[in-house]
Amino acid sequence: MAAPEPQATPKDTTLTSNAELHQRRQQAVPRGITNSLAVYAERAANAELWDVEGRRYIDFASGISVLNTGHVHPKVKEAIAQQLEKLTHSCFQVTPYESYIALAERLNALAPGSGPKKTIFLTTGAEAVENAIKIARFHTRRSAVIAFSGGFHGRTLACISLTGKVQPYKAGFGPMLPEIYHLPFPMPYHGVTVEDSLTALEQLFKADVDPARVAAIIIEPVLGEGGFYVAPAELLRRLRAVCDSHGIVLIADEIQSGFGRTGRMFAIEHADVVPDLITIAKSVAGGVPLSAVTGKAEIMDAPGPGGLGGTFAGSPLACAAGLAVLEVMRDEQLLERAQDIGRFMVSRLKGLAVRFPCVGEVRGVGAMVALELVKNGRADAPDAELTRALVQAAGRQGLIILSCGIYANVIRFLAPLTIPDALLKEGFRLFEAALDEVAGSTVRARATG
Repeated sequence: MAAPEPQATPKDTTLTSNAELHQRRQQAVPRGITNSLAVYAERAANAELWDVEGRRYIDFASGISVLNTGHVHPKVKEAIAQQLEKLTHSCFQVTPYESYIALAERLNALAPGSGPKKTIFLTTGAEAVENAIKIARFHTRRSAVIAFSGGFHGRTLACISLTGKVQPYKAGFGPMLPEIYHLPFPMPYHGVTVEDSLTALEQLFKADVDPARVAAIIIEPVLGEGGFYVAPAELLRRLRAVCDSHGIVLIADEIQSGFGRTGRMFAIEHADVVPDLITIAKSVAGGVPLSAVTGKAEIMDAPGPGGLGGTFAGSPLACAAGLAVLEVMRDEQLLERAQDIGRFMVSRLKGLAVRFPCVGEVRGVGAMVALELVKNGRADAPDAELTRALVQAAGRQGLIILSCGIYANVIRFLAPLTIPDALLKEGFRLFEAALDEVAGSTVRARATG
């Protein structure tokens, strides 16, 4: 019998340089997973992060809005540590535990609306969206779903079907889930109004799908990946009325906009609209994977026993972290802090708009703020190349920022809500230096021309 082939010995995993790690990453990780910066994190605290070479960065990304309470918040860390001494996993569907129930009770009380509500926990944002669709379909006994262009709802097959952006999310992964329809999202900067969206909905009901076939309308109250456009209150109220008229479930995707990011617990509260279901994830557990669907009890109870769940869904560690996050938000008044941060950001960015013609529009709500980069101040000339360069220049300055947008020309600001004023101001000084590096030559040339 032939001797077995020798197995390759794993490489030493000792932390090395960013360049060495990036080379190893390219050999071990598929190209479909991209990185904003070739910077490898080693440790972090609140709004600061240090790479494996010991360089410090101010974090204006928060792991894509996962860390509204900052990196390794002491209260969240302590809650996880205490839970590690007791129980890490039993599966709630096998032997349940109190922390799952306690966190569900807290979210039910915090969600908009006065009626009875219930919550299911899951692990990822995509899972939350998928389960919201499942619940809406079971409740209505219908199958069609309406979403919006520019919306992002996750990377599973059903979620990319709902997502309103082809590259890089849909291309090559088809066919998509059937009976998904998209409406234009209001974007005043690009000439798309609330009436355009509502007219498209009327046309959809006339030409493509009977409203009696529609299970749900899903909308982000503030587009995340789509560019931080804020859904006007009028649109959300009109959608609520349409859903009430036709028995359609209104789903608010609050995965990025929720948990205080906009100055309210949930962004849809700014419009005084009560959705039927809310999808929650990202900052709900301070960095521990956790997501949820919270909604009206009669809708949440529609699926029968065994119809919902997940092996790792609502783990004891995640629920403990989630309860600690809510304590931090209350004790440190993070809803008010989000509004203060947002006012500062908007003021500084609008000041830059005066100096730099590439800053086309500054927008957002609370601490969910963005600026759109264009050529020569023209809304119809998005500058994706400048945006990419700015992300890299900011990284060289020691600042972590993210891009987004349908045209890949939007910089989004997602600093932790716990960031001290000194770091917030320092971060904006670094951002201005980066912007001057990539766009300042044009400004200076005009000044001397």
